[in-house]
Order: sequence, then structure tokens, then C-alpha cells
Amino acid sequence: MTAVLELQGVTKAYGDVDVLRGIDLSVPEHHAIALIGASGSGKSTLLRCVDLLEEIDDGQVLLDGVDVADPRADVAAAQRRMGIVFQAFNLFPHMTALENVTLAPRVVHGVAAAEATARARELLRRVGLDAFADAHPDRLSGGQQQRVAIARALAVQPRLLLLDEITSALDPELVGEVLAVVRKLADDGMTMMMVTHEMAFAREASDRVVFIDQGRVAVEGTPGEVFREHGNERLRAFLSRVSHL
Repeated sequence: MTAVLELQGVTKAYGDVDVLRGIDLSVPEHHAIALIGASGSGKSTLLRCVDLLEEIDDGQVLLDGVDVADPRADVAAAQRRMGIVFQAFNLFPHMTALENVTLAPRVVHGVAAAEATARARELLRRVGLDAFADAHPDRLSGGQQQRVAIARALAVQPRLLLLDEITSALDPELVGEVLAVVRKLADDGMTMMMVTHEMAFAREASDRVVFIDQGRVAVEGTPGEVFREHGNERLRAFLSRVSHL
């Protein structure tokens, strides 16, 4: 099975604090990997290291077999092959939804305006927002803004999509509409690595679940193995805590 992303011995520290302590992880093509774990376990840092927003201290980040974390690598070129969506929507407030989605393909990837617009309209349709193409962010709900952010990340036709707690800033009633979009992307075979605190979503929408504990991969397996058959006491304690939130 072809691996789009492979992490080998990835470490990261901030001063004297070891955040990632030798992460080994593989993301096969057309698979969705969910990262779960307590706050401060290193999940979001790991995503930022994959997208090269943070420099790793040691190890390799292999994108289609090429170590993009190598100091000699072309960081910008590697980042153009990945899409990332954060907790905050980060939309440009002076641009419409359509303009937000077309910006990177036109400016960064050199796509012709007509092609970028046609692709953006199709993506907005896929996330259920084709009727809001001309709306500015302040006219959209939080859930709608996050769906525009997903469409924007998809507009560059990424090899790998990274999602960092994309529902954590949303009101509870808006979470479902965003998760439905991601679930459909998973069904369509988008290669994804997502940090989530939504355990039901991780169970339903991912091919594999990875429990990160104190900067290490503590448990990895299918959703069934991780949520029903695990023997790791720290994972059991974590799941017990989140089930009561």
C-alpha cells in the first residue's frame, strides 16, 4: 500500500520541554488517520511539523518518499502539495467565499482565473455552500466559514489534507455540518490526517486511529481495535474522561 506520508523518528522540543519524542507513523493513500489524545500530548504540534510550519529537531517527514523536512528541501514546494485547516477559519474578511477559495490556486499555483473560479464553485457545491459564493465571511455562520476553509484547502488539490481540531471553535449545533463534509471526503478517498476531540467522529470517519500520549504513539489501530479492544490503561483513562465531557 502506497504511503503518502511517513514519519520516522520525529522529535520536537520547545526549550527543555520534549513535545514529540520519536513519532513513527504512516498515512497510506486514500486513508483517513485520526489523532486523538489529551490536550498537550503533541497532536497539533505534529500536524504543524508535517506541514513544515514548525521545524523538527530530528527524524524524517517523507511526502511520497521525499524527506521534506531536510534542510535542503524546498519547503514552499512541499507545502503547496498539502492543505491544512485550523481551528480558526482564517478567511480574508474583505473577500467573498468564492474569492477566498480561488486565491491560492491563482496566486500561488498560477491557475487561470476562469479555471480557478470553476473549481471553486464546484468545491463550494461539495461543501453545501454554492448559494453563498458571493457572501463575505461576516455573513456566514461559524460552520459555514469552516466549510469555506475546507473548500479553500481542497482548491489546491492537495496530496494530503491536514485538519487540526476544526470543530473546536464551533457552537455545538454547527459541528455536525462540518463533520458531515469531512466524512464525505473520507468516503471519497481523500488522504487525510486529522486531530479531533470528537470520538464518535474518529470512530466513524477514519480508517485508523492513533492515540498520542506524552509525545509518543501509544496505541494505533483500526477504530474497533482502539475503541473496543485496547489494553492500554492511559488510553482507557483518556476515553473515560472524554466520554463524560
